[in-house]
Amino acid sequence: MKSIVLSSVVVALLVFSGCSSKEVAVDTEKTSANTSSEVQEVKAVATETIAAEESLVNSDTNALTHMSMSDIEAELSTVYFDFDKFNIKSQEQVKITKAAELGKTGASQYNVKLEGNCDEWGSDEYNFALGLKRASAVKKALVAEGIEGNRISMVSYGESNPVCEDKTPDCYSKNRRVDFKLLP
Repeated sequence: MKSIVLSSVVVALLVFSGCSSKEVAVDTEKTSANTSSEVQEVKAVATETIAAEESLVNSDTNALTHMSMSDIEAELSTVYFDFDKFNIKSQEQVKITKAAELGKTGASQYNVKLEGNCDEWGSDEYNFALGLKRASAVKKALVAEGIEGNRISMVSYGESNPVCEDKTPDCYSKNRRVDFKLLP
């Protein structure tokens, strides 16, 4: 009990003592003398034009950086998963590689939100967790491809965001996915 009281007193003293405030001193004599006797002129900035042939920027990369956010999003393909799985299939890895290339060029100024989704099988809690695992698997694959992890956020919609509502195996497979969204 004594140690709790003693610790509280020490913490309170540290909080209330803080740092001392110091006033900023300005040498007014020197600044007023400089403005009246020593006036300097500023020269105009010289500009230089480079021909397109001499530019080091690749025209393909330049075209990608001028794409709009919606155009880049249209290039990002949805990644699909098997029933009750969150591992990335080999045919889906190609989509992640393409997304990483876009993330390094055209979408380099944007952040990416990965939206994990599931079919309607399973409880709500289970599907939210599975959607997050799917988004996390895609994030790890993007980081392995060279995208900075701090640019990627994840969200799970579970079964609440279906793209197909038919009661068929083909429809269920369309809902087991991770979608890419760009954020400014």
